[in-house]
Amino acid sequence: MLKPAFKKNDSKARILIGIFSIVVFSIIVLLGQYHLVDVKLGFNAHVFATISAVVNSIVSILLIVGLLTVKKKKYLLHKRVMLLAMVLSIVFLVTYIAHHLLCGDTKFGGDGSIRIVYYILLSTHIFLAAIILPFILFTSYRALTGEYDKHKKLARITWPIWLFVSVTGPIIYLMISPYYK
Repeated sequence: MLKPAFKKNDSKARILIGIFSIVVFSIIVLLGQYHLVDVKLGFNAHVFATISAVVNSIVSILLIVGLLTVKKKKYLLHKRVMLLAMVLSIVFLVTYIAHHLLCGDTKFGGDGSIRIVYYILLSTHIFLAAIILPFILFTSYRALTGEYDKHKKLARITWPIWLFVSVTGPIIYLMISPYYK
């Protein structure tokens, strides 16, 4: 096993993870309610949605690689892969926020059964995306403090949800992007 990267401080971690999770969630909820910025950038701001989808796809691949590396007991590689997945998830959040800040919401224009599929996928994606961030952060915190049993226990919950969210994001993008104006 690897040496801990951080000194354990659960109370401080809970506060920081809680504040960060609430701030991110609040920003995303506000962006869903209001179109806050009307700026002409000189390029199509929907490019941020494309970047978000690509980054989320890469995160999905990294999550699978992370699982494979830990199963092969390549712990340092696992740590690096998962930290990269977290960094790219931050890039995703920035591009997601930029897209919604500059473009607002887009209404899905499909009809029939594809509309039902889209909204089921979207609602499960939104719900799980809303709750996964603190799980990701706590799971990472447990690993970085060397609490590998707790990390493993949390990762069994966190990993499949994070993977689902990172896979469904690009699918939703592919379904909604034809309706961008």
